[in-house]
Amino acid sequence: MTMIEDDKFAPVLDAIAERQRERRRFLKVAGGASAAIAGASLLAACGDDDDDDNISAPAPTPTPTSPTPSPTASEGDVLNFALNLEYLEAQFYSYAATGAGLPAALLSGTGTAGQVTGGQQVQFRDPLVRQYALEIAADERAHVAFLRRAIGNTAVAQPAIDISGSATGAFSAAARAAGLVGAGQAFDPYASDEAFLLGAYIFEDVGVTAYKRASILINTPAFLEAAAGILAAEAYHAGLVRTVLYQKGIAAPNAALNLIAASESISTARDSLDGADDRDQGIQAVGGAANLVPTDPNGIAFGRDAAQVLNIVYLNRASVSSGGFFPSGLNGTIRTSAAS
Repeated sequence: MTMIEDDKFAPVLDAIAERQRERRRFLKVAGGASAAIAGASLLAACGDDDDDDNISAPAPTPTPTSPTPSPTASEGDVLNFALNLEYLEAQFYSYAATGAGLPAALLSGTGTAGQVTGGQQVQFRDPLVRQYALEIAADERAHVAFLRRAIGNTAVAQPAIDISGSATGAFSAAARAAGLVGAGQAFDPYASDEAFLLGAYIFEDVGVTAYKRASILINTPAFLEAAAGILAAEAYHAGLVRTVLYQKGIAAPNAALNLIAASESISTARDSLDGADDRDQGIQAVGGAANLVPTDPNGIAFGRDAAQVLNIVYLNRASVSSGGFFPSGLNGTIRTSAAS
C-alpha cells in the first residue's frame, strides 16, 4: 500500500480510535441516559419495572473479565448453545415476516420445552424491508433445522422465549436498557418497519459475535465448516440490517425515533451488559461517517464468549441462568451468564 493510499484510510482509522475514546469516557461518566438506564432496566428484565429501590447504575469494572464456557464443554454443547439462539432469532423473524412461528416438528428435543410469548406480523410499509424480513426468516428457520440434524438425538428443545412487544416484555426491557423508552413504556418491534429493524439489530450483531468466538471451540472439520457458514449468513444479515437502518436514519434525521442515535444507544447498552471492554459499535462513527461493519482497526470483527452473550440476552450483568428473552433459561449445559 502506498503512502497516498494510507492517507485515504487514515481518517477512517482515526474515527474508529476516537469513537472508542468517546465510548470509554461515556461509560466512565455513567450519568448519560443510556448507561444509567441500562443498569436500571436490569430489574425491568426480571419483570419488576417499578421497584426503584433496587436500581443502581452499572459501574465499569477496572479489570475486564473474559468468562468462557466450561473447558469440558463438548462440540455438541456448543452447537446446542447456538441452537438456542437460533430458536430465538427464527421465532422473531418468522412471526414478524409471516405472523406464525416455527412448526412443532422443529421444536422438540432434550431439556424443558417452552412456549413463545408474543410475536406478530409486521405491517411493512417498505417492500424492501418486507423482502429482507422474509428472506432472513427463511434462513433462520433453515439454521434451526440444520443444527438439529447436525446435533442429532441430543439436540435441545426450544426453551421458553419472550419476543413480546408489551410493556413487560423482553424487547421493552432491552429498549429501556438503551434509553429508547421510559419506565413502564413499551417498545413494540412489530409496530413499524423501523421498530422491526431495531429489534433485528439487537439480535444480529450479538449472533455474529457469538459464532465468531465459538469457532475456537470447534475442531471437527464438518462442524467448523457449518459454524463458519452460519456465521457468514448471520454477518450478511447483520450488515443488511445495519445498512438499512443507516439509510433510513440519514433520510429522516429529525424523525421522532432517530435510528442512528437509537443504534448507538443499543450498542452502548450491550457494552454495559457484557463487561468492561469497549467493543460494540453503532452504525455511525464519530464525525458522522458510516460504520456499517463493526470491526477493530485491523478490519476484524470481534467475538463474545457464551457467558457474555447470555448477559445480553438475559439482560443482566450478574451471573444468572435465566431472564430477558429466555425467561426460563436455555436448554443444554451452557446456560449461565457472567458477573461483569
